[in-house]
Amino acid sequence: MITEKPYHIPVLIQEVLQFLNVKPHGVYIDTTFGGGGHTKAILDAEPTCQVVAFDWDKKALELNAPALEEEYKDRLYVHWGSFSHLKNHLKKLKINKVDGILADFGTSQYQILQEEGFSFTVESPLDMRMSPSHTQLTAYDVINKAPEEQLSDIFFTLGGERSARKVARFIITERAVTPIVSTTQLAAIVMKVIPRYSRTIHPATKVFQALRIFINDELNNIKSLLTQALDVLKPQGRIVCISFHSGEDRIVKQFFKAHTEVLTILTKKVIIATQEETDRNPSARSAKLRAAELQAP
Repeated sequence: MITEKPYHIPVLIQEVLQFLNVKPHGVYIDTTFGGGGHTKAILDAEPTCQVVAFDWDKKALELNAPALEEEYKDRLYVHWGSFSHLKNHLKKLKINKVDGILADFGTSQYQILQEEGFSFTVESPLDMRMSPSHTQLTAYDVINKAPEEQLSDIFFTLGGERSARKVARFIITERAVTPIVSTTQLAAIVMKVIPRYSRTIHPATKVFQALRIFINDELNNIKSLLTQALDVLKPQGRIVCISFHSGEDRIVKQFFKAHTEVLTILTKKVIIATQEETDRNPSARSAKLRAAELQAP
């Protein structure tokens, strides 16, 4: 049963708590609730703090929020919505300023394995929307309608796929014969261009990653969140970001550096998981943490 499995194993928990510096009676935002692991850790770290947790994946909230809401009562408020609209959400909740913001940009294993279109190993329709209620464009639309140049740009820019142009050209050829409707169909097409034996990872990994980022406008959402964070953090409030993709980490790094007049960068070098953690949770291998503090006026 899905409900018996962890939704997502949170990464870098001790580092998150260290850089958030959770204070008594503080109010903290977990912008990506997921399985609730980070939220729970924050609430356990300081028995008087509160957490407002967001997620635009309704299933994440349905599966994991009730137990934590029961355990922490009025110390936890869970809200369905995208972090790209953080200020609007907080306004509705009548919250002006917060002591800290955590953003874990990773995609949960539940989403990859259970939601339509995310996994190249599971037969499902090409969808890839993290929240169908918030997004209309699907991976099917992109794969079957986008011109070759746009496909190539998506695969190369967002996925770092070296064979982006060849993959895009072959997709155009294949879809002219029959629509590409499933994950396994797309993966098989990619593997005709990139043989499995040529890489240590599955040949379709970067193409699927790029599509997911594009469909959900993930990089622009991150930029929006970072900009809004400056307005909702209290003086000496902190923002902690965990990235799993070089594009995500680059945005966070550049944003912090571009706003050093108001932000103090707490992580001079990017923080990565220890060997002990990666042995326990291989997903942590690509996690990169950066943190900054809003300066007092």
